[in-house]
Order: sequence, then structure tokens, then C-alpha cells
Amino acid sequence: MDALVIGAGPAGLMAAEALAQAGLRVTVAEARPSPARKFLMAGKSGLNLTKAEPLETFLAALGPDARTLEPMLRAFGPTEVQAWASGLDQPLFTGSTGRVFPATMKASPLLRAWLARLDSLGVTLRRRWRWEGWDGAQVLMQTPDGPMRLTPTVTVLACGGASWARLGSDGAWAANLPDLTAPFQPANMGFRINWSAHMAAHMGHAVKGVALHAGGAVSRGEFVLTRHGIEGGGIYEVSRQLRDGAPLTVDLMPDLTEETIRERLARPRGKASLGNHLRKTLKLPPVKQALLMEFARPLPDDMAPLIKALPIAHDGPMPLDQAISTAGGLRWDALDQALMLRNRPGTFAAGEMLDWEAPTGGYLITACLATGLWAGQHAAQWAADQGSATAR
Repeated sequence: MDALVIGAGPAGLMAAEALAQAGLRVTVAEARPSPARKFLMAGKSGLNLTKAEPLETFLAALGPDARTLEPMLRAFGPTEVQAWASGLDQPLFTGSTGRVFPATMKASPLLRAWLARLDSLGVTLRRRWRWEGWDGAQVLMQTPDGPMRLTPTVTVLACGGASWARLGSDGAWAANLPDLTAPFQPANMGFRINWSAHMAAHMGHAVKGVALHAGGAVSRGEFVLTRHGIEGGGIYEVSRQLRDGAPLTVDLMPDLTEETIRERLARPRGKASLGNHLRKTLKLPPVKQALLMEFARPLPDDMAPLIKALPIAHDGPMPLDQAISTAGGLRWDALDQALMLRNRPGTFAAGEMLDWEAPTGGYLITACLATGLWAGQHAAQWAADQGSATAR
């Protein structure tokens, strides 16, 4: 083989496509029985491919990782992702928030079309092939037919992160790169809370119309109360700050000022219960009232400041394997600008196995595709340069 791609998720398949289009004979090695399992799982609730917004806005959402990822995303950003999917005959639509989805709201039709294109390019997909490191220049693989030693001209590692182990993203590859890997951390995850018994009636309820604040980040997304804590898009948007130690406060009524809330609560209460008074004066629904009682009891006479900034105490992130994605992984300083390992020329890396993180909303998949394309194209160029050197 000319090129070996290890991992058949979005980054690996995109690298394989770039390599095959450059004329290389490509083999994709996937440890699981089928490719792109996490990609398919993401598509079960509607595959959010990218975000239709200006590139500068897109980059800003990536926070500290934007500068490193910028070259890849300028080469293959939200506009290019949409064109690529359309080129696979997958109609798209853009939701009211700018999130872009396939019209089918599923990942499977897109994946089938993509695999068919790769097959037409001569890409070979090998299932149940697990990478076990190197022996000198040889790539060690464990396969259904026993151990194999491969000597591809170029290799692209696209082994995924360390969440959703049952889908293949188990982070086991880090044992092959122990000195180059930053510890994994959960990203886009929920947080554990040991609820009081009175919260049982509210489990599974969504908390809407709020603003979550953590470490300077603000989210207007909703979140859900679960038996074990809090989950959902609103929490994921501030999860990085919470994981790094910032306190969480929730503005239960972000469209009202503190003074307006205070004035409304000052209206005569009569014989009404506190709950009815909150409902009548502020239209505060039961789930928000329950949160207020959970985290601020006993309530002070002036409740307005708490309604605007209710401190939410939690017991830390959900376990790593329950996170949507992960931070940590192969360090950037181990790679050059082409995403080639500095200590192993001809070996490139891409996707979620790199040490970066992105919020949900299409950012994660877009960056995986962009880094996969970047690594594949540069690997193809490196292989061509090696061929030219040999010919000379």
C-alpha cells in the first residue's frame, strides 16, 4: 500500500479521500466491525454537520484552539463542508440558529454515499484491524488473520478521542504515543449533582429561557435535569469553563432587570403561597422555582439578586466516557504545520485525537473534516516528494 489511514471516522475518511484523489493506493484500518460509529450515533438526533456563519465568528467559537486550527478551517470551513456534502448528493438545510443538517436528519445516507465514493477511488477498508504501535519503520496491526507488519509510504493517524468507548473512541492509542499525549479530559459534558428528594418530580424537565454564566462565558441555551445532574446544550457551551474551575450561576430571568424583578415581587402577596406569588408576578415555572429552592434555601427577603445569579453547586463533570467529546490527546508541539509527527517523518495525525476541543453545534465535525483533509493532502505531498527524491 502507498498510504495507511488508521481510524474510519470523519477525519480518517476525509484523509483517505484526499490521499486517493492524489493517486495513492489507500487502506483504511478500522478497529471496530464497521466505520464511523460515533458519526452515526451523532446523526441519530439529527446530524449537525457545520454552522452557517462567517468564518471569523466560527473561529471565535473555538476559543483558545482557534489560532492552531485556523489554517485548516480557512482551507475547509463551513462553506466547503456544505459544498462537499452537496457533492455527495445530500441536500442540506439551515436551521434558525445557523446549524446545518442533511435534509434526511440522519448520518447514514451521507456515510453510505461517502463510502461509495471512496470505494470508487480504490480505497480499501479493513475492519477489526487495531493499531498496536511500531517496530522501527513497520506499523504493527492486530487483524482477524493475526498480527501484521505494514510498511506504507505514509500513515495518517485518525484514532479519535477517549469518549464513547463502545463506539470505538476509547483512547487506547495513547499507549503507543505515551510521551506525546496530554491527559484526556471530558468536553461538552454534563455535571453531577446530588439532588435533594424534592427535585424528583422535575427530573427530565428542560430549563428554558435562562442565561448560564461561567468564567466570562455566557450561554442562552437550555439544559435538562437528570437523575445524576445537568445535561444539554446550554451546559455544554460553558462546560470548558466549569471543568477548569469557574463557578456556575444561572440567570433565571435574563430578559428582566434585577430592579424590575424586585418591583414585581414587592406587589402584595396576600394569602398566596410563595410559589403562587412567583408564578403570578414573574411567571416563574415550577422547575425554576425548584432550582431556586434547591440552591438558595432559606430564601432571603430580597430574592431578586438570586433570581438573576443563582449559584449552582455541582460535583464535577460526568465521567469521561459519557462526554460528547474530549480535550487532551496528541499534543500540537509533537506535530509540524503539516500535522506530521516531528519524531516520525511520514506519519500524520488528524481529528479528535489531537489536543483541541470545540463546542457542539457543528464545530466539532467541521474541524475533524478540516484536519483530516489537511493531513491527507500534506501526506500525499510528502509521498510525492519521497517519490521524486527516489527517482533522482
